[in-house]
Amino acid sequence: MTEQRVPVEDRTRFLERKEFKTARVLSLIGLVFLWELLARIGWVPRLFLPAPSAVVGEAVEMVASGELFRYLGSSLLRLALGFAIGALAGIVVGMAVGFSSLAEAVVMPVIAATFPIPKIALLPLLILWLGIGEPPKVAVIALGVFFPMAINSFTGVRNADPLLARAAVSFGAGRWSVIRKVMLPSALPMIFAGLKLGAGTALLLLVAAEMIGAESGIGFLILHAQNIMETTKLMVGIVVLSLLGVFSHWFLTWLERVAVPWKHT
Repeated sequence: MTEQRVPVEDRTRFLERKEFKTARVLSLIGLVFLWELLARIGWVPRLFLPAPSAVVGEAVEMVASGELFRYLGSSLLRLALGFAIGALAGIVVGMAVGFSSLAEAVVMPVIAATFPIPKIALLPLLILWLGIGEPPKVAVIALGVFFPMAINSFTGVRNADPLLARAAVSFGAGRWSVIRKVMLPSALPMIFAGLKLGAGTALLLLVAAEMIGAESGIGFLILHAQNIMETTKLMVGIVVLSLLGVFSHWFLTWLERVAVPWKHT
């Protein structure tokens, strides 16, 4: 029975990735330790920067009372709806524009003209159109996600190798078969890049929308804690947002590895 040997290049790459992950974890631990030290020795007033231990204690109390879940549940619902609507619409529009020169001529100038507008500035107008409640908050998140998804999907389709499409056609593949088996897989890396950008944008717009016109959610928690000078609760809200960003990035990276395995080999 022969023993399989791992190539030296693969072993070196694995060790480099492991060292990189270890360095990231150690740097984060070091930052938290320094934060705790500065708070305990009194160099920074606790009103301005509470210690991590105090933030964790406050988070545990909010979890035990159910307060944190109420805020988090409202935010997650808005975030999920806005992200799903914006991502789906962006992918459909981006791929349609990428496949059709006529659609590109009509749609791309509109996207170029509206993309630079800060989406949160549209919230008052969305409130006038959609009323006070959840629809304008979801809509502003969806708008923020739509543009990076549309642009990345369009770029992914246009960067697909035309030789592969011609080869598929020469073997008798139809239009939809070429789109499904050649163009879409070629566009997937750019689509996932757009999803990661859209996830960060969605979090930013979520907080801004909840600070302007909401009475629930993590953004409202941060604003309310600031108004009554409860800095520890404010830091809990910031940490929760940071964790949401990290988890969304990890999930999308895992999903990309599953959907685009050839990119990570």
